[in-house]
Amino acid sequence: MPKIKPHLYGNGGNIILVQVENEYGSYYACDSEYKLWIRDLFRSYVENKAVLFTIDGCGQSYFDCGVIPEIYATVDFGISVNASQCFDLMRKVQKGGPLVNSEFYPGWLTHWQESESIVKTIDVVKQMKVMLAMNASFSFYMFHGGTNFGFTSGANTNDTKESIGYLPQLTSYDYNAPLDEAGDPTEKYFQIKQTLEEANFTVTNEIPPNPAPKGAYGKFYLKPLVSIFEKVAQRIKPVISNVPLPFEDLDISTGFVMYETTLTDDQKNVDNPVNLTVNTVRDRAIIYLDKVQVGTMNRLKGNTTISLNIDRSIQNLSILIENQGRINYGDFIEDRKGIFDRVFLGNKTLSPWKMTAYPLNETSWISSIKTVENAISIQLPAFYKTQFTLLKNYTKCLDTYLDTSGWTKGVAFLNNVNLGRYWPLGGPQVTLYVPAPFLKPSPYVNTLVMLELEGAPQDLSIKFIDKPILDGPIMT
Repeated sequence: MPKIKPHLYGNGGNIILVQVENEYGSYYACDSEYKLWIRDLFRSYVENKAVLFTIDGCGQSYFDCGVIPEIYATVDFGISVNASQCFDLMRKVQKGGPLVNSEFYPGWLTHWQESESIVKTIDVVKQMKVMLAMNASFSFYMFHGGTNFGFTSGANTNDTKESIGYLPQLTSYDYNAPLDEAGDPTEKYFQIKQTLEEANFTVTNEIPPNPAPKGAYGKFYLKPLVSIFEKVAQRIKPVISNVPLPFEDLDISTGFVMYETTLTDDQKNVDNPVNLTVNTVRDRAIIYLDKVQVGTMNRLKGNTTISLNIDRSIQNLSILIENQGRINYGDFIEDRKGIFDRVFLGNKTLSPWKMTAYPLNETSWISSIKTVENAISIQLPAFYKTQFTLLKNYTKCLDTYLDTSGWTKGVAFLNNVNLGRYWPLGGPQVTLYVPAPFLKPSPYVNTLVMLELEGAPQDLSIKFIDKPILDGPIMT
């Protein structure tokens, strides 16, 4: 807050509004003391140099708890509601001042394994004209699409039986916004611009009408490095416990944890097929018998039981748990990851467990590992690597897109930068956005590392292309 103080409107700056809370009325903890405390904290910095405000959704229940005394209350909504009714709700609690839609949605986010969210331009323009006719103010969310680099993509919840309330978001936050993930103008942008000009607003012409050039850098071939089952990939000392422990108890927040147990003769004394039951899977599990994948469990689908055939010769059962993103909105934001219930093989409890964490928040060590010549011999999940130099005519790097077609599911790292999760088999996102600064121009060497969980293409190839693919096929 001290950093923005010189930039407040009352101090000669251009910040006219400072948000105190965001959709607080959407949460069960309606804490009046907290609301007054956060108000007074902001006031101590902002004073009367800018307007303090809150945002809540278009519903009476949201305003019931979201409003903070003496703070300007605004509403948020998109194209699917009646703007007049939403502003009426705002006006009930905010008697004076302008009508304000602080989050007008010209697009929407997309989750894995669902079709790309598209909001029609004609509907955006129609709702804009309604608000302009009411002399209302509105702010676009999002105006410029973005990217959830690394492990920053979150998740939502709902109550549908098919997804059991968990909906992980894509790495891309393109949002079907007026400016796309790379900052290029879309047809939606130009229609919005025209609508504002027709309403006698002055709109900048600084954004060029054509997209910035992109780099189609071509195809490269990776080589296998190491399986995560191998000790060299285990950068954190394993933890032994009689019960499975969640990520948080292992002091990690991102990435993966491998849960391993050695099956006793008694545990293997079962009638096949036998059910393996993991009541809490957060968020996705790959099951292995002696390092061979035999099935998956998915919080998204709610399947917590799989059928196995246990041979007497089998020694180890392993479960790799992936954190697919934390719930970031609603009543369930306390979203712990991993396994934190007993695991059963038939009616027998499996114990003890060795847990190895792979947070992947530091990956420079991967580049020092020598590649393996025989790709077939490497056990998945595994790291793959390629090093490449851009052509000499690319003395200035361009934005590009990593096309993960042919790969299955994993995480990509370019020059030690985590580009995010990929899952072209799940869809709809196929490409990962690569901003130009992540690349090194000729003659410098770039290093791409892929952690592939389930299946790499036979030729281990990858392409950098000049267009995004965010509408790929969906695996159900």
